[in-house]
Amino acid sequence: MTPSTAHEPMKLVVAYIRPERLNPVKQALFQANIGKISVLNALGCGEEPKYFENYRGVGAEVDLHKKIRLEIVITQPFVEKCLAAIIEGAQTGAVGDGKIFVTPIEDCIRIRTAERGALAVG
Repeated sequence: MTPSTAHEPMKLVVAYIRPERLNPVKQALFQANIGKISVLNALGCGEEPKYFENYRGVGAEVDLHKKIRLEIVITQPFVEKCLAAIIEGAQTGAVGDGKIFVTPIEDCIRIRTAERGALAVG
């Protein structure tokens, strides 16, 4: 990336997906040339119905479902490719496929080199 693109707008893409769709999403992202992602375990509730399960003889209502949270910081030219890749890998057509949020990033600083902005994103 050249210094002229160091101030290119950056976005944070946060996606909540089904755990079993992580590998297809990663593959789609890598095919779109997006390889720098953070992956976290999450619990959440949305439109998926509650269900009941027994654990050690005790019944429990489960209304928080296991999800995977992906965090990806990218420059503006990669936003649409990133969104398309996540949808391609995560979509099953059923309730609970997840959500994607896109927010602006004001700055990024690479600690090792003190590079800033899009240069630090990579």
